[in-house]
Amino acid sequence: MAQYAAIKGKVANQGGVGISGASIQLLNSNLATSTDEEGNFLVERVPYGSHIIRISALGYATENRTVVLNQDISLDIQLSGISNRLDEAIVTAHKMESDPQDIPASLSVVNAKQVEDQYIWNVMDITALVPNVNIANPGDNRNVTSIRGIATTSYNQAVATYLDGVNQFGLDTYIPYLQDVERIEVLRGPQGTLYGRNAMAGVINIITKQPTNNVNGVAEANLGNHGQQRYVLGVRAPIVADKLFFGASGVFNKLDGFYTNDFDDTHYDQQHNVFGNYYLKYLLNPKWAMTLNFKHVSNRNQGAFPLVMGMDNAFETPFHLNQNAKTKMKDESRNASLSINHFGDALNFSSQTTFQSNYRYYEDPIDGDFSPLDAISVINDYGKDWNNVKVFTQELRLSSATAKESPFNWAAGAYLFHQDSPVKQGTHFGADAALMGAPPNATSILTNTGESKGLAVFGQAGYHIVDGLELQIGLRYDYEYVKQQGKGEFQPDGGPLMVTQADTSASADFNAITPSASLKYAFDETHHVYGSYARGFRAGGISQLSSDPGEAPLRSFDPEYSNNFEIGSKNTFLDQRIQLNLAAFYTKVNDAQVPTLLLPDAITVTQNTGRMESMGVELEVAVRIVPNLSLWGNTAFTHARYLDLNTVGEDGNVQLEGNRPVFTPEWTGFLGGQYTIPLGMSGGQNIQLGVYGKFLGHQYFDVENTLEQGGYSLLNANVGYSRQGYELILWGQNLADKRYADYAYDFGAVHLGRPVTYGVTVRKRFGL
Repeated sequence: MAQYAAIKGKVANQGGVGISGASIQLLNSNLATSTDEEGNFLVERVPYGSHIIRISALGYATENRTVVLNQDISLDIQLSGISNRLDEAIVTAHKMESDPQDIPASLSVVNAKQVEDQYIWNVMDITALVPNVNIANPGDNRNVTSIRGIATTSYNQAVATYLDGVNQFGLDTYIPYLQDVERIEVLRGPQGTLYGRNAMAGVINIITKQPTNNVNGVAEANLGNHGQQRYVLGVRAPIVADKLFFGASGVFNKLDGFYTNDFDDTHYDQQHNVFGNYYLKYLLNPKWAMTLNFKHVSNRNQGAFPLVMGMDNAFETPFHLNQNAKTKMKDESRNASLSINHFGDALNFSSQTTFQSNYRYYEDPIDGDFSPLDAISVINDYGKDWNNVKVFTQELRLSSATAKESPFNWAAGAYLFHQDSPVKQGTHFGADAALMGAPPNATSILTNTGESKGLAVFGQAGYHIVDGLELQIGLRYDYEYVKQQGKGEFQPDGGPLMVTQADTSASADFNAITPSASLKYAFDETHHVYGSYARGFRAGGISQLSSDPGEAPLRSFDPEYSNNFEIGSKNTFLDQRIQLNLAAFYTKVNDAQVPTLLLPDAITVTQNTGRMESMGVELEVAVRIVPNLSLWGNTAFTHARYLDLNTVGEDGNVQLEGNRPVFTPEWTGFLGGQYTIPLGMSGGQNIQLGVYGKFLGHQYFDVENTLEQGGYSLLNANVGYSRQGYELILWGQNLADKRYADYAYDFGAVHLGRPVTYGVTVRKRFGL
């Protein structure tokens, strides 16, 4: 029979004065409470065993305490001021709440304060803030991500992104915007055992703030140049104390855009979007919890692809383009999930059911030649039955009870998905199409209906061999089935519809076994070393039908695999005032998937044509020695080269051995500092100064290594004043107004990174 005890105590400052409203949370459980006006707290019916207690309060450094419970205990906890000590972080990277310093993997955490202070409004803003991470905008806000030389270059992602536990399954259903963020966890290297498909380069795990017994929220307004307006409102509150909780937050973001269309002297990339995030959480009892979450994004863009042909043209007249086909992109994404969690005496259980959808179309044809010519435009508004992607996923997981006293721990589960991707797209050839070798005044229409489904089973186990030494092994099996149907049609303007490619279909199935193993040794609580091996896996598929008669229809491509080896150390010094993590890695990729974008259809055809290796080192440091001064930074080096890469050129096959993979800077670096000046008056007034610098080294945008961007640095800064929950902040990004190519397509179209931006923020926090 399970045995229970109570934990009571007091949370106080260094002077012994009780802290009111401090949060007390038992990790990997549903048990939580807050301190009263004198700093006292009580948590009842806590199972016997080992627990991690997380204590946090506004203005104090968060601490994690380990307790072993076999009777009622009383704790006296003294918190240090946030100005004197680094926060102790918490992550769910291994599907349970843990201290990131205890996890034998390269793992970075961007906390809520960093997200706010550095104006991280989009996932791409963590570029270089995390070592060896490069995220670019190809022009339509669908981020392309690279970690350690392995990049997302097609709809098969290399980096899995999770938002509140939901896998952003593909680039269609991907939500790049951020709001009300609690933390961002970034795992580098293959994470196939627990995360499965397309986590070959790593995982970005985003957690938003959850509702609790405390009523709290934020209201915020941002105004800046280029017509920037961003408004945020969020609230979290209990409906029934200790039972039913509600949370909601929303963002409205508007931007006049950076580009001018010289065709009619107008803003080209005017855009606005609305992002909502809603929670309903129910605690049936201390062991069972259910959370219903719904997210939606409505995006409108008057110029989804602000692209200029050629690097020279892009830099000679920056942020100017000349396109005759103008339209509005409408993009609607929905994301619903139901999570059920049980923390038991013998084992834990969790279930997550999700549904995602994305409907994206252009009201009128969009420019496909990126010029003032009436030559090529793209049509995809064929009604809601088309270009409307739907994804269903289900994960079930069992694990050993976290409080149970045992040297052995384990987790096992199953995952399944089903995706429908009906795509219909027309390429219209206008009056000037003959100048580009195409028949004028006609439309080529391609219909591609795709279906994919898969099942996976996985398991992971850890064993404490002796004090400080822990072995962890994992294994996952994935099976996937894909089916693609295609049809090609051609229609002269005002003429009959002709079939150029009769209905054709193809199917394929794939399977993968991805093992992992790690060995960690803890000299003590503050110094750890580890070594690990993991196999990476990126799913195979079937390329869509194109209008190119020389391209085989519906050609399948195989999965891509990698073997990754890593060693590292994690250290804290001077009572959590200095943190230093170091890692070295080697990755070898086999059956590398190399996509080719076929024009004018804008269809991607993928082939397994190469082998690649990547090796490098990463260093992260955070320091808080001088009161009120925080410093943190990182530097990372990646040496990535193709060992074998065959591509088709004008004169036959071309061997590109030795070339570098795309979107892979040799170096990334970050250095940031923030200084708080207390004003010594009533109301907790202070001034904050922040300066942040990023560096990205030389990189290429095509496998031939002809399109390149030299190394560059970006400087961001802000200064703010706060009093009694009110904040006024002046901010600026890319203050040196550096010109750089953020993304370039292999056919030569270039999208520049953002110019200097600046503005003002007014924010009010309310509640505890």
